[in-house]
Amino acid sequence: MDRQTLTVKEVADLFGVHTDTIYTMVKQKQLPHLKIGNRILFSKQSIELWIEDQEFASLRTE
Repeated sequence: MDRQTLTVKEVADLFGVHTDTIYTMVKQKQLPHLKIGNRILFSKQSIELWIEDQEFASLRTE
């Protein structure tokens, strides 16, 4: 079965930012995520939708 989640490091690498940026975005509830115990994980589908939403949002503000 294919993994459906991403780690903080994987999302940081995908976005090209430091993991601290991802932790800050999670703390500020800017990224959809889930917590399992002390681990923060991201649904691949939710992150893909979030990216699309951010792209469309940038078009509405320009």
